[in-house]
Amino acid sequence: MADSRFRDCARYWRTPLLPGADLVTATYNEHTFAPHWHEAYTIPVIEAGAERYRYRGAQHVAETGSVPVINPGELHTGSRAADEGWSYRVMYVPIDFLHGLASEIAGRAQPLPWFDSEVIHDLDLAHRLSHAHRLLEADTDRRHAAVALETPAGKASALPADWLAVESALLDALASLLTRYGRTREAALKHGPNDPRVETMKALLAADLCAPLRVADLAQAVGLSPFHATRLFTQATGLPPHAWRTQLRLQRALGPLREGATVADVAAASGFTDQSHFTRHFRRMFGVPPGRWQSS
Repeated sequence: MADSRFRDCARYWRTPLLPGADLVTATYNEHTFAPHWHEAYTIPVIEAGAERYRYRGAQHVAETGSVPVINPGELHTGSRAADEGWSYRVMYVPIDFLHGLASEIAGRAQPLPWFDSEVIHDLDLAHRLSHAHRLLEADTDRRHAAVALETPAGKASALPADWLAVESALLDALASLLTRYGRTREAALKHGPNDPRVETMKALLAADLCAPLRVADLAQAVGLSPFHATRLFTQATGLPPHAWRTQLRLQRALGPLREGATVADVAAASGFTDQSHFTRHFRRMFGVPPGRWQSS
């Protein structure tokens, strides 16, 4: 029987100290993440329980105290690997931020950082990442509470008690990850170059997310039969074309939601048949319905 202390709940939030990033504090027991990817580096710390996920063609288990990093654009899943589920803290760090930090550390321009597929077992690193995440969350809560007071004193106290300490903890955690485990994308892709035909099909799928497309359209664009075009695309990306396009629609829906557009409008503009269709896919990818994600 599942531990009743672990129930599905997730909080998404943002901080000006890590521009463009989404941060999550979550616990999952029943939820299963469908195959999906993120456009940022996914940097989680498992704080309790264990998560099972499929990544780069293999099954992995991330236990308490581990750091299962996922590279941008890499397909992965997620589900419980223990009866009680798992609790974790996640930073979705923008590519430009981590790339820039890698260059700052080296003192010169660096290739794009990349990480191996194995779960990182490094308790010191896990502590640094968790500590930074907690400080960021506490700072965010403090500023939101102060703004809610709507008084001069409250607005003044919206500034963190020690922003330098929070930023220092964040940079220390991410720098530790990069210096200990960072590789380069060029090395990671050395044995698996991109097929230009797949890139052509991706561009066609992404050009207009509301435009109706058939497999025959993709096949014609790359000079293959529909069967061979679908097989090539699926082997290269891990998803058939329609599923890959759904993931891209969900990624592009985040911006309008963040800007305050209604869920119904975003669903229609993103190419989903209706709001319930959009909500179902959104929850499978992000663990919460779009309305809750937006409100947080």
